Amino acid sequence: MIRDSLGHLPGVQREEEYRQRIAGALGRCLTETDLPLPEKQRGKVRDRYRAGDSLILVSTDRQSAFDRLLASVPFKGQVLNQTSAWWFAETRQILENHLEAVPHPNVSVVRPCTPFPIEFVVRGYITGTTETSLWTRYKAGERRYCGTEFPEGLEKDQELPRLVVTPTTKGDRDRPVSPEEILREGLMSRRDWERCRDYALDLFAFGQQKARENGLILVDTKYEMGRDGEGEILLIDEIHTPDSSRYWIAGTYGQRREAGESPDHIDKEFLRAWFADRCDPYGDPVLPEAPRELIEELSYRYILLFEAITGGAFAFPELSGGGRSLAGELRAGGYSFPEQGALSEQETPPGHGEIR
Repeated sequence: MIRDSLGHLPGVQREEEYRQRIAGALGRCLTETDLPLPEKQRGKVRDRYRAGDSLILVSTDRQSAFDRLLASVPFKGQVLNQTSAWWFAETRQILENHLEAVPHPNVSVVRPCTPFPIEFVVRGYITGTTETSLWTRYKAGERRYCGTEFPEGLEKDQELPRLVVTPTTKGDRDRPVSPEEILREGLMSRRDWERCRDYALDLFAFGQQKARENGLILVDTKYEMGRDGEGEILLIDEIHTPDSSRYWIAGTYGQRREAGESPDHIDKEFLRAWFADRCDPYGDPVLPEAPRELIEELSYRYILLFEAITGGAFAFPELSGGGRSLAGELRAGGYSFPEQGALSEQETPPGHGEIR
């Protein structure tokens, strides 16, 4: 089905080559980073460093879901970083963002911001498998979720009558909240909440339009926003990546719905479903190991999504034997690390400049 709908993509036309590159990289994922910069903070997927007046965000190949790490996926970090960079460039007319430069496929230099303690989740369809997903809550009988009333009779994977924002708090475990709770708990002011809500809806509507133009459905996503040193609200973190969003293949959606089948996913939802079918991914202390073919398929789909959205071919990095050293790759590309911790650019290597 993916081949039929996305046959124009380089990754479909050269599928065997792509899959060989993915299989060969399974033991050489970028899971740990080694930059000689201060204030390292290790997140679930991204590592953060201080570099002078900027921050360095490194998208690794670590794969998370259900608030825990599940696997390492070849080239996943590059897909996330370059997909976000593309969307950041495309959405600046809606809301300015924190991105300053992309000196490496996995690295973004960003402006420091103070984030709002809320994730702005926008949904166009009712679906999902996690405990905070709209379908999980609706199936359990909830009809009022995050301050929004939902009618009776909705079906899984159905398009909603209108776009909705279902905010959650940021933390180790996301907590769904209503706008009233956000204001009552002092998490945001009314003015900030309303502005960020409207930005989120505008960004999502634009994202859905772009996705449709490329044969995809942007199902739902989450945005993060914050204030920079001048007090301006900026879009931060990531945007419309296969980690933060659900994407379906548009060409097969109607047919599969009529047949009672799940949509064709081109994101990590099928990985979530694999774990949800075999264990309690929130409660079990040890999870089963994801099979090799599942990891390879996830990597392949992430790369196809990048190509479908950006219109460009994915540039596989040249990998040497053994593990990856991000610091070594940056130095080899012409970058140095001054003692004060500011990343300086000597010469932009081909294909490693800021993506437009």
